[in-house]
Amino acid sequence: MSEFTSLGLSATVLKALHEAGYKTPTPIQAQAITPILEGRDLLGIAQTGTGKTGAFALPVIELLGRRGAKPIPGRVRVLVLTPTRELAAQVEASFKTYGRYNMLRTAVIFGGVGQDRQVKALDRGLDVLIATPGRLLDLMQQRHARLDQVEIFILDEADRMLDMGFIRDIKKITAAIPAKRQTLLFSATMPDAIAELAAEQLNDPVRVEVTPQATTVERVSQKLLFVDKSRKRDLLRHLLADTAIFQALVFTRTKRGADRVADDLAAAGIGAGAIHGNKAQNHRERTLRSFRSGQLRVLVATDIAARGLDIPGVSHVFNYDLPDEPESYVHRIGRTARAGREGVAIAFCCSEELEQLRDIERTIGQDLEVDATHPYAVRLERMPARGRSSTPSSRQDRFRRPQGGHQHQSRHRREGEGRERPYSSEAPSENLRSELGEKRSQDSSGRRDRPRHESDRGGRPATGIGRHESGSARHDGPRSDGPRHGASRNEGPRGQSRSGGAGRRRSNGPKGGGGTSASSSGAGSESILGGVFKAFKKRFGS
Repeated sequence: MSEFTSLGLSATVLKALHEAGYKTPTPIQAQAITPILEGRDLLGIAQTGTGKTGAFALPVIELLGRRGAKPIPGRVRVLVLTPTRELAAQVEASFKTYGRYNMLRTAVIFGGVGQDRQVKALDRGLDVLIATPGRLLDLMQQRHARLDQVEIFILDEADRMLDMGFIRDIKKITAAIPAKRQTLLFSATMPDAIAELAAEQLNDPVRVEVTPQATTVERVSQKLLFVDKSRKRDLLRHLLADTAIFQALVFTRTKRGADRVADDLAAAGIGAGAIHGNKAQNHRERTLRSFRSGQLRVLVATDIAARGLDIPGVSHVFNYDLPDEPESYVHRIGRTARAGREGVAIAFCCSEELEQLRDIERTIGQDLEVDATHPYAVRLERMPARGRSSTPSSRQDRFRRPQGGHQHQSRHRREGEGRERPYSSEAPSENLRSELGEKRSQDSSGRRDRPRHESDRGGRPATGIGRHESGSARHDGPRSDGPRHGASRNEGPRGQSRSGGAGRRRSNGPKGGGGTSASSSGAGSESILGGVFKAFKKRFGS
């Protein structure tokens, strides 16, 4: 492997590298530095933890030093876009480390903090600006950030920015940058959206791809632990009792889940902190400093920390919840085994995450080794790979609970399947069809065709007279006749058993003689309750 001295870097940059402890470049650095120094656009594809930051920071510092120009007040010479605040802060730290002897003006801009200092830094003029898209657009709209003098434009972790919905912001920012510029795009994966973005932004680029897309680091030992969802916290506390785990990252799917896990570990006497998008920026920075310094043994995070964070001391990564995107698994476990060290990645999997497990194993091209020696082990079977079988392999697969929101659940729900009825591949019987049809006809008006407790009395009346009468009969006084208390409120046989003749009283018309009496108008104009009473009387006797 070549040395940094063979890459055309100046003595000041080499001195800074030597003092930082770097002697040999990583593969992505060895292949990217020379074309960047030649002024070529570059598309770099490499998994996280391979030294992408140094691959663009070192040649950019060298180019700025060679050109020797000073930044114009209110203008920026180099713009670096990153998806997260943590990554932006880390990129700025790398520029300061590598450019220690080049006297560069650098600044970092992101949301979650006040903008006064950021505006002052922009007013002085900057050699290098590292920013997240949202805050940069805000300052551009306020006319504090002007990008018409940008010489080099860098997109770091471009695939992650697209995943986070920054594509429109990126296009607005690039529209404000001169068309004549050098553009560098780095990504861990190469989906179609990244290919389209590269075609739009890059001019005859050099493509550098040092590792296959979405492959795991060889130095990471991976384990899979099947566990019930309700016992994940117990399992995590059990594993962290091992003193060999001196610094661990725990990834959860949700922000609330991260807080709960961190609080549970802290209650058990394990130093833990949580970072996610809902935390204030000063709290996130303070937690990261405590974790880097060793004051905190465990850092619980969402995928916001899965990209770009360089914490060499991380010995273990726990996937407390499996990610919905299989590529995120690769970025998560890339937080360990950094700087040539060994690392361990442990994934928890419950019955609700078997689909995510299948997608992860298909993406990385290998089956994770199952460790069933822990005290909370359960027996689960992997789901078959898509395309191998058209039918579910087990009863558990057929009746899996849908994950995620309404859009995700709709994919699991078959046509015609109710919310509470399990899926069945058998066609419904004729009896079931007739029952469903009869039930729909009876329930269409929201009422029942039979009186209360009729099922206990031997079936429905033979005459078919019930509560569904014509509109005129329904208003012929059953509710306005007689007192509102006592036996007069009871229906059918219940009213007769409590007060004899209740049905006969209800057959009279309404008070005042305004309506037609039920006795004079025949069966068609019988009052509702009187008709029910007569039907039961005819069937069961007096």
